[in-house]
Order: sequence, then structure tokens, then C-alpha cells
Amino acid sequence: MCFVSLWPIQLKLAPPKAARFENAALLIAADCTAFAAAGAMRGELDTRVVLIGCPKLDGVDYSEKLTAILQNNCISSVLVARMEVPCCGGIVWAAKNALSAAGKDIPGRARTFSVDGNLLSEENL
Repeated sequence: MCFVSLWPIQLKLAPPKAARFENAALLIAADCTAFAAAGAMRGELDTRVVLIGCPKLDGVDYSEKLTAILQNNCISSVLVARMEVPCCGGIVWAAKNALSAAGKDIPGRARTFSVDGNLLSEENL
């Protein structure tokens, strides 16, 4: 996949319909996971289209944007990566809502990482 085809990765800037999303497996990651859990996420970066955001700093509910992306594209799966801190819960909540509202059978999982980068848990959405 060409680097340019991944742009933009910021969830707030991502268009609801884009060629890069067709038949894609999505990685919806809280901003901090890219650095705090970089080793654990490396393999996913090679096989997924990445969207990043921070529910606390961005101050938005991502549900509507994610629902539009899921409805307007053929998405094969969704993986959410978050840190164990409470503010990251918003990105999982938004993904769950979007998966439900999209009206499609798209498998979803969420991984929670500790502040030192270790995988704490994985759950189905």
C-alpha cells in the first residue's frame, strides 16, 4: 500500500468515503498507542488502514464519523487500540456505537494496553 493512500489518518479529517477504505481492515487507535504500545501495534500497521484520534483532546464523539465510514465502504473488520486510562474509553464506545449503527455484520475487537505498553485485555465489540 502506498503511503499517500493512507492520508489522512486523523479521524476528524478522514473522508467518509475513500478508496483506501474499500475491503479494508481498520485500526482505530487512540493517539497514545502509537508510541506507548508501538511494539505491540507494529504488525497491525502492515495489514490495516489506520485512523487515529484522542477522545479527550479532540473533544468530539467519533460515532457519527465512524458510522459514515462503515456505511459508505466495504470494511472487513475493525480493531480498536486504546490505553488503560479512562479517557481512552471514548474511542471504544464510539466504535461500538458505529458498528451497531452501521447495520452491517462487521467483526470488531478492542485491545487495551497498559501505560507501559503491555497488552492488558482484548474483547469483542
